[in-house]
Amino acid sequence: MTSNPQRAGKYIDQAGGHAAFCPEPLPPDPPIQVNDDMAAKLANASRSLGRLDGATEILPDADLFVYVRKEAVLSSQIEGTQASLIDVLEHESEMDETDETPDVKEVVNYIKAMNFGLEWIREKPLSLPLIEALHGILLSEGRGSDRKPGQFRDVQNWIGPKQGGIRSAIFIPPPPGDVLREALRDLERFLQSPTPLPVLFTAGLMHAQFETIHPFVDGNGRIGRLLLTLLLCQRAVISRPLLYVSYSFKLRRIEYYDRLQAIRDQGDWEGWMRFFLTGLAFVADEATSIARQITARREEDRQAIAAKLRRISARALELHDKLFHRPIVTVPAVEKMLGVNYQHANRLISSLEEIGLLREITGGRRNRRFGYAAYLALLTADEM
Repeated sequence: MTSNPQRAGKYIDQAGGHAAFCPEPLPPDPPIQVNDDMAAKLANASRSLGRLDGATEILPDADLFVYVRKEAVLSSQIEGTQASLIDVLEHESEMDETDETPDVKEVVNYIKAMNFGLEWIREKPLSLPLIEALHGILLSEGRGSDRKPGQFRDVQNWIGPKQGGIRSAIFIPPPPGDVLREALRDLERFLQSPTPLPVLFTAGLMHAQFETIHPFVDGNGRIGRLLLTLLLCQRAVISRPLLYVSYSFKLRRIEYYDRLQAIRDQGDWEGWMRFFLTGLAFVADEATSIARQITARREEDRQAIAAKLRRISARALELHDKLFHRPIVTVPAVEKMLGVNYQHANRLISSLEEIGLLREITGGRRNRRFGYAAYLALLTADEM
C-alpha cells in the first residue's frame, strides 16, 4: 500500500525535546484494504481456528491448565524471562511457592492473570478496569512489583536502549495525562462497540493499538498478548484458551516488532494484519496437531495400563488422568492427588515407570520427580 504516515497517528513534540506518538482511534481510516491476499489469509486463519476448536473439544479440561502454562511461558520468554515449561511444571510438582525463582514467579503470575481474566469475561466485557486488574496480578510479586502494578503510568516511557535515555528511543508512546487517558478510552470504546469488522481483524487491531499506547511502566507486551486470548475466547472464536499465540510472535520476534513500528511510521495496518493472520493460522494448526497427538497418546497409554498393570489398573488409570493436569509429580504429590498412603503412591509411580510412561528426571535418590515423558515431549517440542 501507499505510505500514509498519519493514518495511525502522529508524533507530537514534547517539552523534553522528544516526540511522542499520539494514536488515532480505531478502526483505521481509511479502512483496512481487503484484497484477495488479505481475504485468503483471513479465511485460512478462521478455518485453522475452527479446526482447533473442534479438535480440542475432545480434550478433558485437565489439558487446559497445561496449555495456559505454555502460553504464559512463551509470552514471558519474549520479554527475556528464562523459565521453561519444564521449570514451571517442576516447581508446581512440589506444591510449594516458597522456592520460586524470579523467572518462574513471572510465569506463575501470568497464569494467575489469565485465569482471572477468563473468569471476568464470563459476565463482564473487556474494559480498562480489567486491564488494570490483570496488570496488578502480573506484577503483584517479585520482579516488577516496584513498577506500579495495576496502575496506568503517570510518567513517559519509551522503547529502546535504556542506557541512552529517551533521546535514543526507537519508539516513544503517548505522553502521560490527557493524551494517554483518551487513547485508552478510545480503545475501550472500540472493544465495547458493535462493529462490522471480522473478529480476527478486531483482535489484531486491538493488540497493535495496545502495544502502541504502552499504558504501563512495565509488562505491556505480556498484557497485550494476554488480551488476545481473552478476546478470542469472549467472542467465541475459540471456546477454551488452547491457542498459544505467543509462539508465532516469539519465532518471528524481529518482524513482530518491525510490523508494529511500521503501523506508527507508515500507517501500514495491512502489513501488520497479514503478519498477524498468518501467525494465528500457524499456531492454530500447531495446537490442533498437538491436541490430536495428545488424544492418540492418551488412548494408547490407557490400553498399555489396562494390559500390563491389571492388578492396579483402576488406580493407575486414575493417576494417568491426573498426569494431563500435572505431568511432573513426586510421591508426596501423588499421595495428595489420589488420597493414598506413601507406599501405594510409590508403587503406582514405579509401575508407570516400568512400562515407560513415567521417567525419573532428577537423577538423584532423594526428592525425586517423575515426568510423563511422552506428553511432555509433545508440549515442549518447540523448545527443543
